[in-house]
Amino acid sequence: MERNLHDGAQQRLVTLSLALGLLRERLDGHAEPELASQMETISKELREALEELRELARGIHPAILTEEGLTAAVESLAERCPVPVSLEDESVGRLPQAVEATAYFGVAEALTNVAKYAHASRASVRLVREGNRLRVDVTDDGVGGADLAAGSGLRGLQDRVAALGGTLSVQSRPGAGTSVRAEVPLDGR
Repeated sequence: MERNLHDGAQQRLVTLSLALGLLRERLDGHAEPELASQMETISKELREALEELRELARGIHPAILTEEGLTAAVESLAERCPVPVSLEDESVGRLPQAVEATAYFGVAEALTNVAKYAHASRASVRLVREGNRLRVDVTDDGVGGADLAAGSGLRGLQDRVAALGGTLSVQSRPGAGTSVRAEVPLDGR
């Protein structure tokens, strides 16, 4: 899997990054300020995506998750999301590594879906520790219509949550936004 990521997706991102760099050189200061700013933002996002892919390919969690915990990692996801995201954290500090990883990747998948499909104007993430469980809610005000059976991303998330003895539910009526809820036991059972 590491080799496939390296030889496939990672190389494509490197190629895109190089193409963007060449385009910036060709424009050599002649681009409109707004376009130059957008190109710089895209370049930064490509660098971050490459780093995340390298970490994934090495089989380790994102560095921010390992070093600073779930809250900081989710804040980073929220900042990078093209849709404004509010974060409410009542998770009370560090949690077991498997729980933090499951929650992080769940939020990442849900926010990716918001950005790609929801046509939302805003989203929210709520992390709540309830006794011996972590509840993660990601909601948006988009078009709705998400379906666990329709896409591999949400099904993969459901499998990840179930592996720790948790549950995943999706509420998504057309025209009424989407709410994804994961509940994960802190003891991984």
